[in-house]
Amino acid sequence: MNRTTNPTLRLIKKILAAPFVFVAAIIIIFEDWLWDDLARFAAFIGQLPVLRLIESLITALPPYLALLVFAVPSLLLIPVKLVAVYLVTHGQETLGFLTVIAAKFVGTALVARIFTLTRPKLMRIGWFAWLYERFMSFKTRLYSYLRSTAIYQYVHEQKLRIKASLRTWLAGRRSSFRRRWDAARKLSRRRKQITL
Repeated sequence: MNRTTNPTLRLIKKILAAPFVFVAAIIIIFEDWLWDDLARFAAFIGQLPVLRLIESLITALPPYLALLVFAVPSLLLIPVKLVAVYLVTHGQETLGFLTVIAAKFVGTALVARIFTLTRPKLMRIGWFAWLYERFMSFKTRLYSYLRSTAIYQYVHEQKLRIKASLRTWLAGRRSSFRRRWDAARKLSRRRKQITL
């Protein structure tokens, strides 16, 4: 009796868990993809003189002020999400959805960059370091489980294909832009030689 019940229960659990695993896999891949790429983008933007000054001020903050700065972007996104809910409930689903997507991109870029800047100070706060280690341990276990599922592997393959296609498209755009730029420079040189 026990032998027949266990495989049946396991099968039921797998069937019930499949949609959640699928959603979790998509969210985690999306978060990771956004986190890495948007962190690089935010670091690039941070090279602007005004932002470089702000970043140097952030890195000089004491631990608890660094924690406050780290928490602010998440708090600032709450009104934006409420606006998105308002838009959706008032018949503007597309605009509401786009607002959430824009908030996600901006919020992830800000949080990723601020975390990079404040991490050394945040790790000096005992309870934060403890929570961070527990979160990372949980995330590692979750990732190892998700990576073993067929759903995750399928979504991951699609992500890699999209990235490869995007890279190819951008390379084509760059070479097209480069040819136009070179042609414009040659034309400019010829005009200068004619006027001389």
